[in-house]
Amino acid sequence: MEQGFAIWANPSSPHAGGRAAKAALEDARARVKAALGWTGELIFTSGASEALWIALNQSKAQRTIASAVEHDAVFRAAPDAAEFSDELALRAGDLLAVQHVNSETGTVNPVAQMAETVRPTGALMLSDCSQSAGKMALPDADMLVVSAHKFGGPIGIGALLVRDYAMLEPIGGHERGYRQGTENMPAALGMAAALEAGNWATTAEERATFAARFGESVLQMGEQADYIYALTHPTISAQALLIRLDAAGFAVSAGSACSSGTLKKSRVLDAFGVDDDTAARTIRVSMGWSTAPEELDAFAEAWEKLL
Repeated sequence: MEQGFAIWANPSSPHAGGRAAKAALEDARARVKAALGWTGELIFTSGASEALWIALNQSKAQRTIASAVEHDAVFRAAPDAAEFSDELALRAGDLLAVQHVNSETGTVNPVAQMAETVRPTGALMLSDCSQSAGKMALPDADMLVVSAHKFGGPIGIGALLVRDYAMLEPIGGHERGYRQGTENMPAALGMAAALEAGNWATTAEERATFAARFGESVLQMGEQADYIYALTHPTISAQALLIRLDAAGFAVSAGSACSSGTLKKSRVLDAFGVDDDTAARTIRVSMGWSTAPEELDAFAEAWEKLL
């Protein structure tokens, strides 16, 4: 990012400074695509929420359908989205939104397998990969959403990966005319660097050992990512758990981080079929690239004391 700030000029300007900034931006674009293994197009955005808005509002789809466990940003961007169900018949002109890894439970949705079923219908598939990009292979969908700060990059930068620009209506402005606002070239360089570094302070084995220590406290609704867990306490409410764990130096949340301050039941847990009593005693525990093994041990010991 320091390199980007040192050469910054508006990447859309035709003068020499602008051309140098444009070259750096395109270098970052190519590096992000290569690190993610994406061969389609990439639109830099201010984060996942904007990428979702572009995908859901500028796509040429006639009907938007979303799974019940999507992030709130999906329903804010597409408030009239129909809820996906097995009975719903997909057709050409539909856009189906199914996240890759759930942000509250760590559940891995079978997006790649669903895409194989969806594609013959002529419908398009959008997958929010904010919680999986930089951590696992991305699914083969038509549009993918990623957020840099989820894998150690800077805040305020993300991307919409789109297989073909023809899936979107241009609105003018920057990013080939598909996004308004001057491109954040320094953050794009930071995003590329974070993806290329890709270093976790913990190993997969250490994360698996950590999860095993919680036994039946882990709510598991299918295939599970090894860095996000929904933990249920047998007696203590989620709000009381947040207070006690915060006092002990641990940052956890109830529901998504965006709605953790509310006292209402998590919409996601409700959609997963978790009963009200269990949901009221459930917190979200997630680790990042910099979370150290000793921090995992300390949290597990703190949880055992709460039991």
